[in-house]
Amino acid sequence: MKARTALKIGGVLWLVSACVTINVYFPAAAAEQAADKIIEGVWGGNPADKPAEKTNTKPSPQSSLLDTSTRPLLFAASSMLNFLVGSAQAAEPDLNIATPAIKQLTQSMESRHADLKQYYDSGAIGLTANGLIDVRDLNLVPLPQRTQARKLVVDENTDRSNLYREIASANGHPEWEADIRSTFAQRWIQRAAPGWYYQEASGWKQK
Repeated sequence: MKARTALKIGGVLWLVSACVTINVYFPAAAAEQAADKIIEGVWGGNPADKPAEKTNTKPSPQSSLLDTSTRPLLFAASSMLNFLVGSAQAAEPDLNIATPAIKQLTQSMESRHADLKQYYDSGAIGLTANGLIDVRDLNLVPLPQRTQARKLVVDENTDRSNLYREIASANGHPEWEADIRSTFAQRWIQRAAPGWYYQEASGWKQK
């Protein structure tokens, strides 16, 4: 029993150690936090936020089957896991999103959002899978506004592309640009308001 338990715990520790190495290379959690902060600033809040789901804290039935001989081993493993997770969190830095270039880009996007919002709401414009926006249905834009709508899309995409590049460069890892873009793409869609459109491989979908 002890041998099997030790084997399982050893496997878990190995997996956690592997995850630590990955997180140190690209701080995915920090990138999501940075994306959420920027998106909230650009969009002025997040109507898609939902209350956190309650976690089931009921003890596992298996826990009652553990005898006193295995509890010290599990306690030691738990302590090691806490140490590894804590080390991973400490090793994952916060991304720097406070440079003058990043602030200028986000301010430009924030001021533009007031004009873009009407097109998100109508479904004329939607969010793409690569962190940009695109015209979904130009017929939903009044004829006199179509040139302006197209220009808004071009300008927004230019700022977004520059933003992803600037964040990667500001944190000393230009090679992170694709990962940062991918993270933002997911967070833009996740935080979009109900009724807005987003693009998948199968086409446009409405939240």
